[in-house]
Amino acid sequence: MSLVVSEDLRESFAQASLFRGEFYRCLTSRRDELFELCDAVLCAHGAVKSPVDLSLLPEHRRGHGGLYGGLNRGRIDVGQLRKVLAGLPLPRFADGRLVLAVDVSPWLRADAPCSAERLFCHVSGRAKSDAQFIPGWPYSFVAVLVPGRASWTAVLDVVRLGPADDATAVTAAQLRAVVECLIAAGQWKPGDSDIVIVGDAGYDITRLAWVLRDLPVEMVGRLRSDRVMRLPKPPRVYDPLGGRPPKHGAKFHFARPETWPEPAVTTVTDTTNYGKAQAQAWDRVHPRLTHRSAWLDHEGELPLVEGTLVRLKVEHLSKDRDAPPVWLWSSRTGAGPEDVDRCWRVYLRRFDLEHTFRFIKQTLGWTAPKIRTPEAADRWTWLLVAAHTQLRLVRSLAEDLRRPWEKPAEPEQLTPARVRRGFRNIRANLLCPARVPKPTGTGPGRPPGVKNRHRAPRYDVGKTVRRETTLVALSNSRR
Repeated sequence: MSLVVSEDLRESFAQASLFRGEFYRCLTSRRDELFELCDAVLCAHGAVKSPVDLSLLPEHRRGHGGLYGGLNRGRIDVGQLRKVLAGLPLPRFADGRLVLAVDVSPWLRADAPCSAERLFCHVSGRAKSDAQFIPGWPYSFVAVLVPGRASWTAVLDVVRLGPADDATAVTAAQLRAVVECLIAAGQWKPGDSDIVIVGDAGYDITRLAWVLRDLPVEMVGRLRSDRVMRLPKPPRVYDPLGGRPPKHGAKFHFARPETWPEPAVTTVTDTTNYGKAQAQAWDRVHPRLTHRSAWLDHEGELPLVEGTLVRLKVEHLSKDRDAPPVWLWSSRTGAGPEDVDRCWRVYLRRFDLEHTFRFIKQTLGWTAPKIRTPEAADRWTWLLVAAHTQLRLVRSLAEDLRRPWEKPAEPEQLTPARVRRGFRNIRANLLCPARVPKPTGTGPGRPPGVKNRHRAPRYDVGKTVRRETTLVALSNSRR
């Protein structure tokens, strides 16, 4: 038995060292500084409050000037790093299926007028009002979810949304690139189950399903409770008066039960936290597309995107009040009871990505630096993605260095924060390709008494760049 355990540990050390070597090769400029900065983030005691404090750690052998130089002028081969992340062992569900989650998390920069490409980010519960719009950099994350309750995810990609970007188009391109990387890495092969991609109500899930219809993916997303969709068109009946046959069926009002037909599938499941969960599903339900705001690039008549509509009603969310129903839509048609249950179960696992956001913000210090340029923010973000990946790879090697007031945890139940506490001990047995720094003198800096004559430019916030294709330009070109 001890031989098997030692082999497993040796395999974990080899996998983590291999990733560190591949990550080092993805750093094309100032690689030693960026690599040591990533190690300093993992070996720091407590939460990261400022990057300059990391230069005092023994894992960071260079000065604070090199730290800022690496963030401002370093280079990362993001395309190669995406391929490396896709080739790592990824968590899978019981049927061997990969489940991805996509979501946006903002890096708020309210008091940074010299930072370019800031957008108004939607923030909930920040002040007295329920929602506010704060200037910042929104980042779109794509991660692999873990079956069961956990605070772990495998982040595969991150993209910053710019002023000229269409959020749906950028998300579609990002998901396409991730899925193609997974297929190229051998994570999906012909005959395997489709990859499930889960999104929240902020995404145009039907638009994403249509754009990605040529890929082996199933889109699952939440819909607002006030939506109105259409049922499949009824069988064609001969009409002596003629006329065009209908394209859509009757209306399906989410808030009006009298418009609901008999569900095709109904399942009842006993859950641990929510009591009985009842799921009702209707097949071939689709939205009626009447506006071209999100379909500017589509030629011809707007398509008919059919899927499975699921209404999930749980017995309770808490002991005080009843839970409102949740409406989900899946791009899969002809779903059976197992498919319906999988649909709402994978949606519940989507909230594990919130644990990742909280960890990289509050512990790894993602939004702590006062970085000026968005390019430097992108480098810092990818460094933290690499740091989070290393914690996932050494998860089986970490010991439970718990605080006196914390409960003991099994090795498979350690959170990312607990694994990070022992990373300094694990790092001694991992590959460290960073070279020893060369001794240099102190830079001259700005002469005393000389003011800065190059003032930083100020930038506006929001969609300051006009899109090339708009509704007005499209209508003018078709006249």
